[in-house]
Amino acid sequence: MKTAIKEIKVGLNFGSGIQPVGRLAIRDGIIYFQYDEEFLQTNLEISPIRLSLQRDVIELPRDPFEGLAGVFNDSLPDGWGRLLFDRLLRSQGISPSDISPLDRLGYVGLHGMGALVYEPDQSPDGSNEMIDLDVLATQTKDVLQGDSEEVIAELLALNGSSAGARPKALIGVDAERKNISYGANLLSDNFEPWMVKFPNSLDGKDAGAIEYTYALMAVDAGIKMPEVHLFPSQKGNGYFAVKRFDREGNQRLHMHTVSGLVHSNFRFPSLDYEDLLSLTSVLTKDIREVEKMFRLAVFNVMAHNRDDHAKNFSFLMNEFGEWKLSPAYDLTFSSGPGGEQSTMVMGEGRNITFKHLIKLGREAKLSKEFLENVIEQTSSALSKWSNLSKDFGVSKSKRELITKLIKTF
Repeated sequence: MKTAIKEIKVGLNFGSGIQPVGRLAIRDGIIYFQYDEEFLQTNLEISPIRLSLQRDVIELPRDPFEGLAGVFNDSLPDGWGRLLFDRLLRSQGISPSDISPLDRLGYVGLHGMGALVYEPDQSPDGSNEMIDLDVLATQTKDVLQGDSEEVIAELLALNGSSAGARPKALIGVDAERKNISYGANLLSDNFEPWMVKFPNSLDGKDAGAIEYTYALMAVDAGIKMPEVHLFPSQKGNGYFAVKRFDREGNQRLHMHTVSGLVHSNFRFPSLDYEDLLSLTSVLTKDIREVEKMFRLAVFNVMAHNRDDHAKNFSFLMNEFGEWKLSPAYDLTFSSGPGGEQSTMVMGEGRNITFKHLIKLGREAKLSKEFLENVIEQTSSALSKWSNLSKDFGVSKSKRELITKLIKTF
């Protein structure tokens, strides 16, 4: 680690070079931000709700993101990436509590998710050599069990500050889906940026197959998903991978989670899908995007995906300042806090009915016909769980448990 960072430059790179956005500085433990004068002229709102364009120096709130604005916190790795970084620090004799959020942003540097970049860039180098997912899975397991210092630096380079608590790595995948390279930074010509997940100690070997089956059902239910793939594994039913949607060829898109947009601490669920639908309407000004969010609400409720917290919904902004709902991600069978949905439907978290979903959609001015069609299409997609999950080798006990918990109205 270099010396502690006191000031960091924030930029946006949509793929054709870095445009300065502003500066972050830390004084006596408080973080301040100021927009760049030239950036103010662009009228691009990187975070319209909590960090709208203004000339003044802004003192950022201490909570809920350790003194950062949500838009910058969205660049930081969460869960797994943070675990790796903290382990690396400890191996160098540094206590993670002595590191400021600016040091962590410096570590993200030019290679985070989305289009925001941070300088000075102190991110690790990822090489372009080929990797074997089974070897990588073994390494992630070693780290979770806490017995391998030397693989941490290698995993960090692969992690490329992706979010979430499951071990995951940013990789490059070729067109045949045969060869996989290190992939947070520059990829060779015929490789595309993907992200692959590995089971954590609680997941069981079929976590990848379950998430893959859910992704196929979601597409069938009319949900916009990124490309997905189940990579074969010698150690289980395969590794679930998803093509990154913050990259399109050489273009990068600015990505902002709902948690970061509205400064909601996703560990303490407080949102309702009613909030998400109205946020989508305000941000995108497009009823089709609101419809997409409604589809997600229906799928999550009916498919028993209760880990639907504020970090699991994102919006993407292009260089012209136009916002869209991102493709869906992290759709899988899960239990929420205290057995409820993390995001409620019209104030109900536990026993959400057909009526709650219809009321949600009607309040967002969606037609009754559309709402009923979505619920019917979702039911039809979820009815394929038994056969699909069997095809991909999900264990009998998991298949039966999920069959019981999938809702049909």
